[in-house]
Amino acid sequence: MTDESFVSFGEQGAQLTYGSYLRLPQLLDSQHLESDPPAHDELLFITIHQVYELWFKQLLHEVTAARDAMLGGVDGGRLWWAQHLLARVHVIERTLIQQVDVLETMTPQDFLEFRQQLAPASGFQSVQFRELEFMSGAKDSSYLQRFKGITELERQHLDARLAEPTLWDAFLHVLDSSGFATGSDEEVTASLRTVAHDRDQHAVVWALAEALLQHDELAASWRARHVVMVERMIGAKSGTGGSSGATYLRSRLPVQYYPLLWELRSAL
Repeated sequence: MTDESFVSFGEQGAQLTYGSYLRLPQLLDSQHLESDPPAHDELLFITIHQVYELWFKQLLHEVTAARDAMLGGVDGGRLWWAQHLLARVHVIERTLIQQVDVLETMTPQDFLEFRQQLAPASGFQSVQFRELEFMSGAKDSSYLQRFKGITELERQHLDARLAEPTLWDAFLHVLDSSGFATGSDEEVTASLRTVAHDRDQHAVVWALAEALLQHDELAASWRARHVVMVERMIGAKSGTGGSSGATYLRSRLPVQYYPLLWELRSAL
């Protein structure tokens, strides 16, 4: 094989390698411990949360594309593509739930070795997680006022998510373009009952409704798994960012992205 057979990529025409493609030098230099002397489990804590943020980035990529596919409607949309992407979202969300098992290999005593160094940082400040909630339909503009230390760029991201259509908005567009009434919650419920009772005729619409409900259920499962982990780790202590810790997390458990889809079960 001659040198001419190699293809050059990247900056300055350098040959692409596994490490340069994945930016591994930068990625593997992104875990900096705050504890001194270094606490053994702080690397695990940082790694787990960085992995969460990478998955949040991927989830935002997928739900944005799924929403846009649904906004095209029955005729102009790619509803099969939306179904495919939402199925991927479900798999990633199950992975997020399972990752809690890894974090729970850290004992409360090990966490306390470096927990104080985290303040005032808090998981409450995860902008991507809030973006995902906003995109899913749980928009909360007051979060921007409660988020201490938010940067201008983070605020711009959240403002954009507050202004743009949600997954639920996109689903209602699918219903509307399929000829169903969507002017009020009562009309949406009646439309969904028709869809549910004639799945042969409205298979794609029903599949999307179930995909959204699955997304909602998995998000609820993650919140429930997360709060139990926090209680196991720090009990009733306040969060590092000043929140009420597990008490705040438990207050988020009743959140539903798509209450009409849950209420539909009682109306069938």
